[in-house]
Amino acid sequence: MIEAPPTLTIKKTLRRPTEAQISAFKDAPTGFVVDAMFGGGALSNNIQPFGGGRDFECVAVGPALTAECGAADVLAVFASLKFIRPGDIVVSSFSAHSGCAAGGDGLIGMMKNSGAAGFVTDGPLRDYNGIVSVGLPVWCTGITPASPHMSGPGAVGFPIQIGAQEVETGDMIVADQDGVVVVPFERLDEVIQNLERIKSAEQKQDERVATGLQAPEWVEQLLASDQAIFRE
Repeated sequence: MIEAPPTLTIKKTLRRPTEAQISAFKDAPTGFVVDAMFGGGALSNNIQPFGGGRDFECVAVGPALTAECGAADVLAVFASLKFIRPGDIVVSSFSAHSGCAAGGDGLIGMMKNSGAAGFVTDGPLRDYNGIVSVGLPVWCTGITPASPHMSGPGAVGFPIQIGAQEVETGDMIVADQDGVVVVPFERLDEVIQNLERIKSAEQKQDERVATGLQAPEWVEQLLASDQAIFRE
C-alpha cells in the first residue's frame, strides 16, 4: 500500500443496550435465543467454550465490545482493555488464524480486572491452567503455546466479522456450553419479545416430556395424512 495505516483506530461513540435489555437475556440458553431469531445468530461451532468448559463454567451474557486484530496480532484487543465497561463481552476477530494464540492468561486476567463478563475470539488461546485460574468465561477455537505479535494495525469498537457473523459493539452476546450467539442491537426488542414466547413454549414442552410425552402431535398428524406413504 502507498501509505501505512494508523496503528490503532478507536470508535469515538460506543453504543450500548439498556440495563433492561441486558437483563432480558440473563439465564436464556443460547438455543432459545437462536429460536427467537428464527434460527439465526449463532457463531460457527468451531468457537467453543475454552477446554470444553470442563474446568470452569462458561456462561456469559453482555454487550459486545469489538476488537479487530487481524491474523497473528493482538494489539487491538489489548487496547480494548481501556474501553471495557462492567459486563461487556470482548469479541476479538483474529481472522480465524490458528497459527498462534489470540491471547493468554495475562490478557484474560486484565479483562476480568476491568469488569468484562467474558471473551470471544476466532483464534486459539494459550496458558490453559492460568486461564482456568482466572475463571473468566472464554470461547475460542482451541489451544496453542505459540505467541502472537503486537504491532497492529487494529481497531476497537467497529463492526467485525467472526464465526460467519457480523458483530458490532453494543450487540448482545449470549454464550454458554453450546456456543455463542449474537443479537444485533437493532433487533434487541424484537428478539426479547420472541424470547418470552420461546421460553413459555419450551417450558410447556419440557413439562409434557417429563410426564411421558413420546412424540409431538404434529408427527402423529403427519403420519395420518396423505403426505406420509407407507411401503413394503
